Amino acid sequence: MPLTIPDSLLEQAGWTEQDARLDIACRLFQTHRLRLWQAAQWAGLSRVEMEAELLQRGIALYEVSKEQVDAELAAMDRLGIPG
Repeated sequence: MPLTIPDSLLEQAGWTEQDARLDIACRLFQTHRLRLWQAAQWAGLSRVEMEAELLQRGIALYEVSKEQVDAELAAMDRLGIPG
């Protein structure tokens, strides 16, 4: 089912259709509902353009979990690399 945003609502928000697409794509990426390439495609941007938009909005491109950090530190310990 297509999503329709009335022109009057876009005008009230001061947005163009592209502004709305980009903002929604960024939010869907930020909440892990879309992957980077999917968000870029939905917004009509290249991957690099989408990355730039996300960074401009302060949205992290990649998130590292505590478990990933712990695993990396443990591997460094095993290899004798100071952490």
